[in-house]
Amino acid sequence: MGRDSYEAAIAGLKKLLSEEEGLEEAAAAKIKQITAELGGEKGWSSPCDAIQQIKKGFHFFKTEKFDKDPELYKALAESQHPKFMVFACSDSRVSPSHVLDFQPGDAFMVRNIANLVPPYDKLRYSGTGAAIEYAVLSLNVKNILVIGHSRCGGIRGLMELPPGPPSNFVEEWVRIGIPAKEKVIAEHGHLDLDTQCRYCEKEAVNLSLRNLLSYPFVVDGVKDKTLTLMGGYYDFVLGKFDLWGLDLTLIPPISI
Repeated sequence: MGRDSYEAAIAGLKKLLSEEEGLEEAAAAKIKQITAELGGEKGWSSPCDAIQQIKKGFHFFKTEKFDKDPELYKALAESQHPKFMVFACSDSRVSPSHVLDFQPGDAFMVRNIANLVPPYDKLRYSGTGAAIEYAVLSLNVKNILVIGHSRCGGIRGLMELPPGPPSNFVEEWVRIGIPAKEKVIAEHGHLDLDTQCRYCEKEAVNLSLRNLLSYPFVVDGVKDKTLTLMGGYYDFVLGKFDLWGLDLTLIPPISI
């Protein structure tokens, strides 16, 4: 939809508001909300703005990174040899490349709701299983890092998960984390929900690390000491990153 169409929509809604004095209060409020969003009063951006941002972003990458390091990108064009496989949340605030300064070729990444790793199952979650299998057996990554983060909406959804069968995709997915939720409730059920969520954000990482050990090729790598499993937690409120390791048993976190 072009700019003229947006302006026409705004004008039409304003005209409706002025002519229909009998509109119910709720309906009028809704129309005002839509008008504000169309007009940009809530930071709404048009498709043209999004396209320009993409163009600008790629231009910066091409001129400031790609063109200035041709040897790197020439090597990457031939093959990839990442050191890490990273599981991270899809949350827009926690990009691992941004937070940990990963460069192209450093990390093979999987991002999903609440950075969960499901247990080994040949029939379910095959996308995740395929990614782990490819990273370990084909790319020969040396480290698998699972990163949780503060104020995770997926973890809150897990903690607030209603009883009964899931009603949507998110509920079905976060059910992977139920063992972490149950542990948090057993140990910290007397605390408020926000605090329980913070505990669960880390416990879900530990659960994912344990679930990784249900994949036979991961177990083989850990036993052969060719593969290391690590958990991480990014607190974007405090600007803090915790890292801990797994040697079949969890060890205390190392605070960075």
